[in-house]
Amino acid sequence: MRKVKVMPTDYVTETYAMLDRGGLLLSTSGKNEKLNVMTIGWGLVGILWYNPTFAVAVRPTRYTYRLLEESNEFTVNVPSGGMEKVIEYCGNVSGRDHDKFREMNLTPLPGRRVKSPMISECVVHYECNVIYKTKIKIGHLPKEIVSKYYPSKDYHTLYIGEILSVLADKDAKEKLSPLSPLSSERAV
Repeated sequence: MRKVKVMPTDYVTETYAMLDRGGLLLSTSGKNEKLNVMTIGWGLVGILWYNPTFAVAVRPTRYTYRLLEESNEFTVNVPSGGMEKVIEYCGNVSGRDHDKFREMNLTPLPGRRVKSPMISECVVHYECNVIYKTKIKIGHLPKEIVSKYYPSKDYHTLYIGEILSVLADKDAKEKLSPLSPLSSERAV
């Protein structure tokens, strides 16, 4: 499917719906150009410093963390229906030990503005360059959040990526609507 350039806000509603229904696919590549993809269940599209941005949360224990630190760029890919097994697998298996692109038959597409690949089978793609990052600080979180999401004290790093480009399938709206709930649990 041919990808067309769209505005950063054109698919925000569908992006949030997929976050809530199983997750999105965050793709990175490091210095050695090894590709990786992981499921994210938390993210935020917005405007910071008058730029469109996508904020993602990645734990330092994740292989993706190392690649993000090396490259300072990423893509966020919005899957369509029928990708539930991909979403589940990419959220449960480490890229340190597995080639998730190969194992899940995902096709990497060269980014137009970043080296991190897009995922052809997904229908919307946000290409992002990291402009700010910060580690979650325990003293600034309610105790309920710390006990529920950080029992192992593996606090996320928040990466704020400036959205450089958004691409979508021509028929992305049809592929993403109506959205049906996915079977996998939310990624954290």
